[in-house]
Amino acid sequence: MLWQHGLMAWLLDPLTRAVTYTRWLHMLIGSLAALICAMVWPGFNGRVSVSEWAWVPLIPVPLLLAAAFVPAMRLVEGLQAQIMLIPGPHARTEDVPRSEIGIAARPSVSLRDRLRTAVWLVFRLEVGTAVALTTAECVESTLALIGEASGQRNGADLLIPVGGPRWFHVLLVPVPLIVLFAVVWGAGSLMTVAAGRLLGPSPAERMAALEELTERLLEGNRIARELHDSIGHALTVVVVQAGAAQAAARPEFTARALSAIEETGRTALEELDRVLRGLREDGQSASARPLLDEAEQLLESARATGTEVEAEILGSLGRLPGPVSREGYRILQEGLTNALRHAESRPVRVRIAVTDEQLELDVHNPLGVGQPGSGSGLQGIRERVALLGGRVHAAADDSEWRLLVRLPIG
Repeated sequence: MLWQHGLMAWLLDPLTRAVTYTRWLHMLIGSLAALICAMVWPGFNGRVSVSEWAWVPLIPVPLLLAAAFVPAMRLVEGLQAQIMLIPGPHARTEDVPRSEIGIAARPSVSLRDRLRTAVWLVFRLEVGTAVALTTAECVESTLALIGEASGQRNGADLLIPVGGPRWFHVLLVPVPLIVLFAVVWGAGSLMTVAAGRLLGPSPAERMAALEELTERLLEGNRIARELHDSIGHALTVVVVQAGAAQAAARPEFTARALSAIEETGRTALEELDRVLRGLREDGQSASARPLLDEAEQLLESARATGTEVEAEILGSLGRLPGPVSREGYRILQEGLTNALRHAESRPVRVRIAVTDEQLELDVHNPLGVGQPGSGSGLQGIRERVALLGGRVHAAADDSEWRLLVRLPIG
């Protein structure tokens, strides 16, 4: 009994879905060109032979082939197919997911696009004409059977002549409608699959979409690194400052610590606002990122925690190319952040050297408890260095942790 109920539900499901009727309408619209031509020739007056009807779906083909070479035609057809063929919120279920169909709604940009559009237009014409004629014939047959069953002939001829008593005609009344809905459902599914093949993205469009997705992913990774480096550094400084003030228990040191925490928090908020503004304004934030010229501010921020920072700067930081200077700032920031976390208030040594060939960043700190050998911060440094074609060394040397980065600037 359950399997019978399931079979009935499966058979009746297409009748209860809006997408069945939107596909039906889509196919009928596709037959309009043939029907308009049929009004001119052979016309609907008098008896039309089968051979004359055979020409009806062929007459508009040259016109459709010419229309397919108009770039906007692919856009129009793609939009129609997306709206009327693909199940969406209006449908009960999605038998053909949108992601699998992938109908493109873009103008033609190549000869391949125009040829595929031409094949689609002809295919839509032929299938639409067949569905339109089937619809007309099935509706006419249903009315004729109703007339035969009631004893009142309406002058319509059945495609398949049927004799017999009236009750037999009553039983046959649903047959044309069942045939019609079966044809509509099958042809609609066929049109949907064909739309995915003929109106789907071209190889060039797929590659462009892949490149766009890659760019978004790379931008997301860059923003994540920016937030990790800037906000992570600020929070590290705040935590170290607060711990040092609590341990010192001296009013003057506490006042300095609170002042440093306030300044660090303000800087972090500015960094956060800059990154978020960059999200709203695509590609507008790179020039606003801090440069290595501001390294002294990083060093002072680290010293404000009470950690002794010995710094040596050789060469002019202002002559560094923009990308090297920006990434160098972030690398130094991450190096100082790791040092503050693990140096435990012991001296940190920093060396920044600029030559004609490279920028060298060298950060030493005593090896502390839990000094990382890997992690998101160091991974971010390696990604930045690899992007610029440089080299990085991050490991324990004797009793010290050393971060050594060399970036080419030639």
